Amino acid sequence: MSKETKYTEDNIRSLDWKEHIRMRPGMYIGKLGDGSSADDGIYILVKEVLDNSIDEYVMGAGKTIEISIQGEKVVVRDYGRGIPLGKVVDVVSKMNTGGKYDSRAFKKSVGLNGVGTKAVNALSAFFKVESTRDGKSASAEFEKGNLTNQETLEETSRRRGTKVSFVPDGTIFKHYKYRAEYVAKMLKNYVYLNPGLTIIFNGEKYFSENGLKDLLSDTINKEDRLYDIIHLQGDDIEIAITHSKTQYSEEYHSFVNGQHTTQGGTHQAAFREAVVKTIREYYGKNYEASDIRKSIVSAISIKVMEPVFESQTKTKLGSTEMGGDLPTVRTYINDFVKTKLDNFLHKNPNTAESLQRKILQAERERKDLSGIRKLAKERAKKASLHNKKLRDCRVHLTDSKKDRNLESTLFITEGDSASGSITKSRDVNTQAVFSLRGKPLNSYNMSKKIVYENEEFNLLQAALNIEESLEDLRYNNIVIATDADVDGMHIRLLLITFFLQFFPEVIKEGHLYILQTPLFRVRNKKETIYCYSEQERRDAIAKLSGKPEITRFKGLGEISPDEFVHFIGDDIRLDPVMLDKEKSIEELLSFYMGKNTPQRQEFIIDNLKVELDTIEEEL
Repeated sequence: MSKETKYTEDNIRSLDWKEHIRMRPGMYIGKLGDGSSADDGIYILVKEVLDNSIDEYVMGAGKTIEISIQGEKVVVRDYGRGIPLGKVVDVVSKMNTGGKYDSRAFKKSVGLNGVGTKAVNALSAFFKVESTRDGKSASAEFEKGNLTNQETLEETSRRRGTKVSFVPDGTIFKHYKYRAEYVAKMLKNYVYLNPGLTIIFNGEKYFSENGLKDLLSDTINKEDRLYDIIHLQGDDIEIAITHSKTQYSEEYHSFVNGQHTTQGGTHQAAFREAVVKTIREYYGKNYEASDIRKSIVSAISIKVMEPVFESQTKTKLGSTEMGGDLPTVRTYINDFVKTKLDNFLHKNPNTAESLQRKILQAERERKDLSGIRKLAKERAKKASLHNKKLRDCRVHLTDSKKDRNLESTLFITEGDSASGSITKSRDVNTQAVFSLRGKPLNSYNMSKKIVYENEEFNLLQAALNIEESLEDLRYNNIVIATDADVDGMHIRLLLITFFLQFFPEVIKEGHLYILQTPLFRVRNKKETIYCYSEQERRDAIAKLSGKPEITRFKGLGEISPDEFVHFIGDDIRLDPVMLDKEKSIEELLSFYMGKNTPQRQEFIIDNLKVELDTIEEEL
């Protein structure tokens, strides 16, 4: 019988604010990550500082925000009112301290009430806040939340406002790297939601005059829009709608009080419902909801009094009330859409006609595919029962949606040896494996019908649960894991083509990644170093004295499960798949996956020549 553990006064601990944040950072900023995902912790830190500057603009103070990210250091400077000088230290280091508790000043604020900058401070190796107002300034410096220097009430000629500088703590955010693309997307959303605000990031200016209309203009190329963007605004609400000519599934961008609710919530659900109801009533036809919303690309922003979110990082709205004397979120959005969208369609018959043609086309395609889809679903269900291709993770073996881990990952791999290594090494709670059989089909220029007729695509679609909408995506991270050789690269390209052709929003919303695994293992009797490039290999050889043993990994199957566990665990390296904003999806697909063209051959030869020249220089 085991000995009973003693439980006395000595077991009781009281953590101060910074210790609690550092011990449980996930409670405050969500997942940590290394910067390869847009919702990793280092971007949440930037966001929490920015939110305070945005609130200043909303309150009518300061029209410009300057941001600099050089390496690991972030600097955010606004020209708002400035933190009251006697409270500079308290605001960034005392929990439950801040101006947002005063509802007169911040009725519909963005930031985390009394928590945001404290979390940034506690999780930074270096943190400095400077405030200027009334011709005077005050500043304070911290390390991991501990005050190291303080200067108060100095005379200055600087413009009023607040400047925050910080360096995330490398012991918490391991191997992190800021990606400018993710920061830029965040900043664009800020200016879309705050027309008239200027944000300057590393010298580049971001500005919007037309709000959510500009968001959709940047999201979907004019050539791919079925009709001109419908842009409707009201008190505390703004929406923008169009339909894509080529995209199959629904795409939504939703916001609450300036917060990008990437997981939707009550407002997005109400919006989807209201669009269907309004269009049915306008045409006097009981069209299927899926036919109406097929290919829709839209955005909605609302402002709510004291919103309730389902997580600390505010990615999903849980509120059902608008606040004050206003009706529920659902009723408010439904009434707005019913009135404004109906009026727009009556005044713009050409748009209404284009939309109806799109609905009827979707209806025909759905009916044509109904038999194929039914058989495809039965095959997918039977395959999942026998667990032939998908080895799921435990969080998805429950029927309760709330129990499913939003940070779950699906590895898509090819071959028994590669899938075997990952399967044996994975975290069975949150990591799943989908095994391909051979190379996937080149799906460029093919219709959605091929997704149901091709076993690999059908089962992959079923595993991801993305047939109708990205809202029900079962895995937050979809990771292509192939060998780092010509065949592996080709499989990657074919899979990316599949997503671009049929589910581009998976890439647009930052869910698709490439797994990076080491090319070399360099070791002696005392130390082992895994290298992801030729340069790292040379550095490792120089570091390890003598003649170390060098192993070249030719495929994933050559890496033992004992080693692989590190490469898909804490030390995982992921490269996000990102779209080139300068080119349409059709342009990308036709260039890389269409018939061989002289231009593509020239591109390959030029890039190969650059690679060969680099190798020759190294030799």
